[in-house]
Amino acid sequence: MSSLIALAKTEPLSSTFERWWQARGEWVEAPNQRRGGESGVQRLHSKTGPLFYLKRQTGHLYRSWLHPLGRPTVLRELHVMRALAALGIRVPTLVYGAAQQQAGQWRALLVTEALDGFVSLEQWYASAAQQDDTQLNRCMLQQLAAMLSRLHRAGWQHGCLYPKHIFIKSHATVDGGGVEVALLDLEKSRRRLFSRSASRRDMGQLFRHRDGMPTADWHVLLEAYNRSMATVGAVSHEL
Repeated sequence: MSSLIALAKTEPLSSTFERWWQARGEWVEAPNQRRGGESGVQRLHSKTGPLFYLKRQTGHLYRSWLHPLGRPTVLRELHVMRALAALGIRVPTLVYGAAQQQAGQWRALLVTEALDGFVSLEQWYASAAQQDDTQLNRCMLQQLAAMLSRLHRAGWQHGCLYPKHIFIKSHATVDGGGVEVALLDLEKSRRRLFSRSASRRDMGQLFRHRDGMPTADWHVLLEAYNRSMATVGAVSHEL
């Protein structure tokens, strides 16, 4: 017997799953062994449509008190994507997501559209032009603070809050430069009982891995973040 859990349906589940499973593109994250299985990400180019990213997993389970025998991390990521989108937090557009168990082996897929026009926070700070635009850079920091505050006030912890998982898009507005922010790689995200716990873990992680972000920018980010988190409690500059 095989069991199938699918989060998106556009045609019979088995044929949809196999069609995406057989799709091939260029590796952006080569398959690696972890969590008792294998996981990798490919970039798929379509002739007429958008660019896709396909996460393909074999095994690769997480365990919890609800799932002591293990459950594909893709299914957790799908749940988080929907929850964050409902909070108004930008995440990649879901194209297809499913997990299939056959002969005791899990296979899982997550297909999303590329975030067109976005760059990672790493790339943002590698661009002198964007850093030199003081107003635009400050707008980015304020938008990022607002997004992280919304995430943590709802009790969600990203769990892997590195600059490479924060994406930024700048665009022209009537008043000058505007900024959108988005979050990627949500497979380690989880709910926390206390917002304070989610806040300290994520912000501490971002502080340690902020790399190209100047200290002055970190203080601007944290000041804006703490104002929004005032009812929960401020996070230390030193962490």
